[in-house]
Amino acid sequence: MTEFAIDVRHLRKSFGARKVVEDLTLQVPTGEICGFLGANGSGKTTTIRMLCGLLTPDAGEGTCLGLDVVREPLKIRRQVGYMTQRFSFYEDLTVAENLEFVARLYELPDRGKAVGSILETMGLKDRADQLAGQLSGGWKQRMALAACVLHKPKLLLLDEPTAGVDAKARREFWDLIHDLAAEGLTVLVSTHYMDEAERCQRIVYLSNGRIVVQGTAEEVVASTRLFTFETTGADLEETATKLRKAKGVEAAAVFGRTLHIAGSDRAALEGAIASLGDAPHLEWHEVEPRLEDVFIHLLSTPGGQA
Repeated sequence: MTEFAIDVRHLRKSFGARKVVEDLTLQVPTGEICGFLGANGSGKTTTIRMLCGLLTPDAGEGTCLGLDVVREPLKIRRQVGYMTQRFSFYEDLTVAENLEFVARLYELPDRGKAVGSILETMGLKDRADQLAGQLSGGWKQRMALAACVLHKPKLLLLDEPTAGVDAKARREFWDLIHDLAAEGLTVLVSTHYMDEAERCQRIVYLSNGRIVVQGTAEEVVASTRLFTFETTGADLEETATKLRKAKGVEAAAVFGRTLHIAGSDRAALEGAIASLGDAPHLEWHEVEPRLEDVFIHLLSTPGGQA
């Protein structure tokens, strides 16, 4: 096993005149859970498809699991598990039948044993005979994950795997991912959920096909030099509406009885707060930025928006 499960340099990919991935260099250490963030159209899915051998880069070089991404895509596919955004299995087959079909595709020597083991590991044993089309969103994603790791891949690529899934199912799904990572599996996962990004060991933010910032959640937050202020009270929606129009306020959001504002200019934020006067009778204090604040900031910054 190489030091880096993913080690690519200067990848480029265009569709016609549209440049989707531009000069992308990425290294993901073996055994790491790496979060892939970015707005829709930022190039996340295209990058993932190049890494797993489904798309050929127009330019660039590198390896995935030690295999050349340009010359050895077929070998890469056999060692990677790739979970797409949409459920892509047969809904008129049972859970077990779908997994048996996948086992045949990978020519696993003892299909019955492999399917039985993954059903047990993923908590799907009691649903083995249920039609896949009758599963809830959370159980469908769990079955899809089971199919992706059935052949014991060394790298798992997940493209927004929990979109549209409820909070409990998302948490259980991520617990499974961490269990797999504890066994040495490398994971690259794209997500729009900040609580999921915070569960990753490292975050890579993509915009216009380029990496804008990367590091731990703490490092990413610190690198943006964002400032945030909070206040607590009742009926904060009207205040939030006013602040969204104020100079320097990039985001103003209400969380229950707390109003949170963020921006890259502390003086401008303080001026926006001062412009409210004493009418709301709110006491403001500066707090540490959240990853969600950073995400919104990058979306609203030139060069940070897809």
